[in-house]
Amino acid sequence: MNLILLGPPGAGKGTQAQLLVNRYHIPQISTGDILREAVRRETALGKEAKRFMEKGQLVPDEVVIGIIEGRLKDSDCHSGFILDGFPRTIPQAEALQKILQKMERALDHVINIEVETEELVRRLTGRRTCKSCGAMYHIIFSPPKKDEICDRCGGPLYQREDDQEETIRMRLKEYERQTAPLIQYYKEKSLLRSINGIGSQSQIFDRIVQAIETRSL
Repeated sequence: MNLILLGPPGAGKGTQAQLLVNRYHIPQISTGDILREAVRRETALGKEAKRFMEKGQLVPDEVVIGIIEGRLKDSDCHSGFILDGFPRTIPQAEALQKILQKMERALDHVINIEVETEELVRRLTGRRTCKSCGAMYHIIFSPPKKDEICDRCGGPLYQREDDQEETIRMRLKEYERQTAPLIQYYKEKSLLRSINGIGSQSQIFDRIVQAIETRSL
């Protein structure tokens, strides 16, 4: 089974992707993870990606697409995959379709986790990180025992710059700008499955599984 997992920052894609990995025994392919791995292994495309990453620039589509194509050819993807963070744009989606056609494969589902903006802001602005050990907390969902103090090492907690409200709202607007056309693109191909992303992790997961397995019958 070949899946794409869409959803804005804070929608819980990473958590749901891991639950899907455990249920269907197919790998999660995160764009960020495989870029870092390609850089670590010093592959040709990894070296090219590193040049842009070191300058704080976006890695060009052709480099990302090349790395994705190589990853999809790995043996653990033969039974399927879960793409998380790719594609982000129509050109990337079209490139992915060409890759899969060359491999004589096709997408089965595109799962879009929907969460309202104000809920996403609430989730993301509540995150706190320990300056000493990097442990993560949330002031609502998983608060420390003592305010602003890490349970693990006693270090001070802080709000990362990219977890501040102004930054988050900019990220969400950019996601909407890029992804709205992509959602329409997959809707027109009858691949899109939109899921309500409000509720417990297990409730959201049950909705995803139901959408996948109902459409797969």
